[in-house]
Amino acid sequence: MTEDWCSNPSGFGTTSSAQSDGWGSASVSYDSNFDFSSGSFDSRVKSTNSEFGTSLMKVDWNSSNLTPFRKNFYQEHPDVAARSDLEVAKIREEFSMTVQGPHTLKPIMSFEEANFPEDINRTISAKSFKKPTNIQSQAWPIALSGYDLIGIAQTGSGKTLAFVLPGIIHINDQPKLKLGDGPIALVLAPTRELAVQTSEECILFGKSCGLSTLCIYGGTNRAGQLREIQKGVQFMIATPGRLIDFVETGALSLKRVTYLVLDEADRMLDMGFEPQIRKIVSQIRPDRQTLMFSATWPREVQGLAHDFLVDPVHITIGSLELAANHNIRQIVEFINEGQKPERLLAGLREVIKERTKVVVFTETKRGCEMLSKNLTDRKFPATAIHGDKTQIERDRAMADFRIGKFPILVATDVASRGLDIKDINYVINYDLPTNIEDYIHRIGRTGRAGAKGTAVSFFTEKNARLAKDFIEVLKEAQQKIPEKLYELVGSGSYGSANSRYRNRSPRRF
Repeated sequence: MTEDWCSNPSGFGTTSSAQSDGWGSASVSYDSNFDFSSGSFDSRVKSTNSEFGTSLMKVDWNSSNLTPFRKNFYQEHPDVAARSDLEVAKIREEFSMTVQGPHTLKPIMSFEEANFPEDINRTISAKSFKKPTNIQSQAWPIALSGYDLIGIAQTGSGKTLAFVLPGIIHINDQPKLKLGDGPIALVLAPTRELAVQTSEECILFGKSCGLSTLCIYGGTNRAGQLREIQKGVQFMIATPGRLIDFVETGALSLKRVTYLVLDEADRMLDMGFEPQIRKIVSQIRPDRQTLMFSATWPREVQGLAHDFLVDPVHITIGSLELAANHNIRQIVEFINEGQKPERLLAGLREVIKERTKVVVFTETKRGCEMLSKNLTDRKFPATAIHGDKTQIERDRAMADFRIGKFPILVATDVASRGLDIKDINYVINYDLPTNIEDYIHRIGRTGRAGAKGTAVSFFTEKNARLAKDFIEVLKEAQQKIPEKLYELVGSGSYGSANSRYRNRSPRRF
């Protein structure tokens, strides 16, 4: 592939073809309030979220007789204990890691130093993992010691196992579930895709220990999930909407939860789930262990952490600036809206020759469906995933994409987080998102686990307000910056695309 990723790159401002060509034009309104947990669109989702769980009464935990439980399972390995403060500082510098809090334990450098049970070690060996990821090396000692934890790390950093493995050990020490008991460990996730991905890791590592795991989310058979709940579940992964539905109707109790994880906390707040999260946590005993993971550290997430965590250890992996994965080559192409279809076809013809996978992002669900259909009509092996698909359709599309039956996945932002497939080499932003933060999450679908990747973005006149943010991201990642971006900033036409993050303290994704 050339630097331009395919031949004859289009220029910005050249003659445009018709805007409405059946490929999903930009005139379709952006469904910014899609409720990912229920799978249905509701233009009032943020106000509707606040109405969920209105019948739940806040539990008076002071008058409750809470059974004591154990939190600390960590046994420091002799090699870890022998590390000097200077050695620890060098490791953290190498890992681009900062650690703050009252319990800054030393990081581990190997799976042996984690002192996991043999059942877990066998599964780790079977997966051929070489060593802990940066977030795992520091999160495991903290989580296994029973301390509350805040983890800020980019997607694809291995954070799922950072909380899953300590959760399994925590569960194994608890008394067996009684009839009517709810889960012992609970993970809240913003989307069905992320919830399913997390549950797969829980099942993989938990089955050798005999743990029961259940993933619950909207848009699928409620009765089937209810039957599994009634059997008894130790490790539960859930989206907020479906979980609060079961709790509010009395089908599920959270009083046995002693290990709580808030995953992708910033995403859950962006989607308007804060009222639901607060109502869910009100049903969980206050002496629980709580872990929060997030890609960014905005004020809203800080407020949630302040209210829910006790003396947490704060781990940040990476730069304190908003940044993209440096393993991703970023290419910006200036193009007119009507030129997108043929430009995409030209690029895909070359990408398919490489026998690799590619994700093409669109702005709307309608545009996603239209683009997928048009690619299929032109004999391109494409499938689609968006919010109007049923869960069965989405699962089938993802399965076909994983095995390469359809190596082209057309998607809305429902796939911008939680999509962890190692051999995606290309991400194409057919439509750019409305802010740079979502752009970074999108392109993070490639270049995962140390691999290289390429992200191509079709930049049109309507995206001019992203110019300044694009320059900052490209500069930080040492990527080629097109002169056109500087021209847009110089003309003052870039506006303030990232205004909703202006008061945040951004972190590396």
